[in-house]
Amino acid sequence: MDKVVESPAAAVADVPDGAVLAVGGFGLCGVPIALIGALLEQGASRLTTISNNCGVDDQALGVLLYAGRITRTISSFVGGNKELARLYLSGQLEVELTPQGTLAERLRAGGAGIPAFYTPTGVGTLVADGGIPVRYTPEGAVAQVSKPKELREFDGRQYVLETALTADFG
Repeated sequence: MDKVVESPAAAVADVPDGAVLAVGGFGLCGVPIALIGALLEQGASRLTTISNNCGVDDQALGVLLYAGRITRTISSFVGGNKELARLYLSGQLEVELTPQGTLAERLRAGGAGIPAFYTPTGVGTLVADGGIPVRYTPEGAVAQVSKPKELREFDGRQYVLETALTADFG
């Protein structure tokens, strides 16, 4: 199967509204800038992104945020983006925070067909106990918090159950 396309626009032409996107990169390194630009031009909206971060204010995934195209993000770091903070705190963006290594393993598990796995990362924190604000109301009140996750003990040590992540496009 030949998956080579003639342009970034052709590569994102079939991304529909509401798609889940796994987007590579770390900070601004390794980010598919040309594909993000083509997606901005293509017009898909109500996107969920799975990425280490959601870009910076006007670069990488930040351009889709400023355009109002991302409604949910699953990320490990969100501190470097003022627009993300504004959208999140005003109820326009849902944010699922997950530790960086756990994020990578959730994606790997999803790609391998493994529905869930146990990890010690997050035990004893809000990651496992629940309570992290996921979405706010337009007035700034917490509308939804993360749910507690299953814990299990193996050889005297506690582990938290994490579910796999899959995307429609990567």
